[in-house]
Amino acid sequence: MNTETEVQDAYEEELKKLEATSKWIDTRLQELSAIPRYYGNDYTEQALDSIREQARQQLGKATDEPYFGRLDFEENGSGRIRPLYIGKFGVENDLTNEPLVIDWRAPIASLFYSFTGGDDAAVYDSPDGLIEGLVYLKRNLVVRKKILQRVVDTYSRGSDQLSVNDEFLLYRLGENKDNKLRDIVSTIQAEQDRIIRSARNTAMVIQGVAGSGKTTVALHRLAFLLYQYRDQVKAERMIIFAPNRMFLDYISSVLPELGVGSIQQTTFADWAFEVLDDKLKLADPQERLAYWFAPGAARPEIDDYSPGRWKGWIGFMSLLDEALQRYERHFTPELDFEPWETAMLKAGTIREWFYTEYRIYPLYKRKERVHARIKRWIEMELDRVRDPGRRKDFKSKASAKLRSYMKAWPDHSPFGFYSEWVSGKLTLTDGDDKRVLPSPLPPSVAAASLKDLAKRVVQPEDLAPLLHIHDAFHGIESERMFDHIVLDEAQDFSPFQVALLNRHVKGNSFTILGDLSQGIHAYQGVLDWNEMLGLFAEGTTSFHQLERSYRSTMEIIRFANVVLARSVPSAVPAIPVFRSGDKVKLLAVPAKKRVAAVAAAVARSRANGATTVAVIGRTERDCAALHRELGVAGVEASLIDASQRRYAGGVSVLPVYLAKGLEFDAVILTDVDATRYGANAQDGKLLYVGCTRALHQLWIHSDSAAPLSPLVETDDDEIVVRIGDGEL
Repeated sequence: MNTETEVQDAYEEELKKLEATSKWIDTRLQELSAIPRYYGNDYTEQALDSIREQARQQLGKATDEPYFGRLDFEENGSGRIRPLYIGKFGVENDLTNEPLVIDWRAPIASLFYSFTGGDDAAVYDSPDGLIEGLVYLKRNLVVRKKILQRVVDTYSRGSDQLSVNDEFLLYRLGENKDNKLRDIVSTIQAEQDRIIRSARNTAMVIQGVAGSGKTTVALHRLAFLLYQYRDQVKAERMIIFAPNRMFLDYISSVLPELGVGSIQQTTFADWAFEVLDDKLKLADPQERLAYWFAPGAARPEIDDYSPGRWKGWIGFMSLLDEALQRYERHFTPELDFEPWETAMLKAGTIREWFYTEYRIYPLYKRKERVHARIKRWIEMELDRVRDPGRRKDFKSKASAKLRSYMKAWPDHSPFGFYSEWVSGKLTLTDGDDKRVLPSPLPPSVAAASLKDLAKRVVQPEDLAPLLHIHDAFHGIESERMFDHIVLDEAQDFSPFQVALLNRHVKGNSFTILGDLSQGIHAYQGVLDWNEMLGLFAEGTTSFHQLERSYRSTMEIIRFANVVLARSVPSAVPAIPVFRSGDKVKLLAVPAKKRVAAVAAAVARSRANGATTVAVIGRTERDCAALHRELGVAGVEASLIDASQRRYAGGVSVLPVYLAKGLEFDAVILTDVDATRYGANAQDGKLLYVGCTRALHQLWIHSDSAAPLSPLVETDDDEIVVRIGDGEL
């Protein structure tokens, strides 16, 4: 659209279309709502009522914002240009069977995302094969509460105007955020759409820079899979594993906005504790976090002998499997069962039942079945005893003998087996021969582990082994089998966890997403995605790299890239969209003015339009003290710590490690000095995470008397501005 007249004509055209569509939806919804629900037993009436109810729900969802895009498409050979309106929810005129609004997940709707301009033919994959044709118009629309707010043509065939595809994207990216992540269905980019629409039975790994939309892409992928494979996957058989409960709260609105419910959302620890029933306690994370995230601490280099990495190693799973196999081989006692003097069940027969006839069952279910079969054998033997008195005496003896005999069988809980194994006390019995399995832990790992386990305290890396033992002992219940699994912040998951979960999902159906540059918990996660890709069979994986960041301004991304380059030179830098904003503000003030300067930065950010502001410190202790001082200075803010379950928006004070995954209009990073953020990979990743939380404004605060972090860019006047004492 080149002229004001053309812009106005397009607006008027879309206004009439919106009024007509809204009127039709409202009228049809009223008609359907006037028909009472059917609760009888007639199958035909039940089916009709179900169809009407589904239509009512779809129309209700589409009422306020029926669509967000339009694509004029001419299929080859049709001779007709069809205007297609794309929305979150499909709306069909059930009287004419013509679509009024096409669901964004439908095959033809993929053109809206994949077509980026040019005069060449456009192609999409339909159930009938590839469909080819010409796009004449691509138009973005913003409709809120039935009000048309914006019309932007991103392509018009025959126009000499260059594509303005980024104009609408930048408009949406420039909006302020609240306390919830929102869907991106109107701004999905071509590379994101390809991931969303990928085949189901694939272990997909997405490496994405900060702000590349990894999480939203994964959530949209769930909605797409439910649409595309509606007869094969169910929402209640999908699960999202996230890093913490606060993050789950932050992403909780996306799926409902897409009309998807019933998908399980949890943390790995919460999921594990639903199964483990040994009255265990998860270790308080603060001791470990304080150790690894303490500024300037003399820590050993992260290596495979860190407890988290050792126990998360896939080789540790192999060692556990070997121990379980040896345990199984020595499971049945080498004892005949003699309930009374004239009856005997040979040990070989019992072993035949256990190792051959019941081999398809998990270990302890086999034990139960053998126990039940021995009881049936006793009953049959008793039936042969004619004398009632002797039969009663034999029955009493048999019950006592069976109780005694079954005590000779192993009786471990998953925790009991695990704690004995890692402590080197697991004893295998073969007749009179007893052998003890050696501990699989190196000495540097064993000491702390054994101390915790003695108190029935488990670390996060103990949970996957415990669940693996539980599965071997008791099997995997149907409610713990999934159609698809999403792992968010997957760089913090161990190979053992992923291998375990792969036994709980059908067909390697995973979406695994994360960013190695944000691997701040590398002592327990992965350092290379091949550690995960190698867990799956050849031909069942795919790897996608998202390098474009849509979250932050160019200035913020360029600043953050310098931090990363100075600490992790091998990391892939983020490519910003062309959205310029304020320069990054370097704020250096004396220690005595620290709180006043941070408070002034908060006030200035709010005055500049920031709805959500994060004051980010290095440690929880730093943040707790700063929160108290800001409160005295009159700044109302929420303090976020590791126990937090909700993110409320507004002004927040939080440690940098908890900011991962969140985003804020403005970020104030405090105390960015050489002690807290030195020139090493761990500090660099933490500072990179802090910087890339900011959408529009980034402040770097430091003590003017202390050396600034060597990770910070100070010489590029195009992206940074210095603010000294008294300039606020």
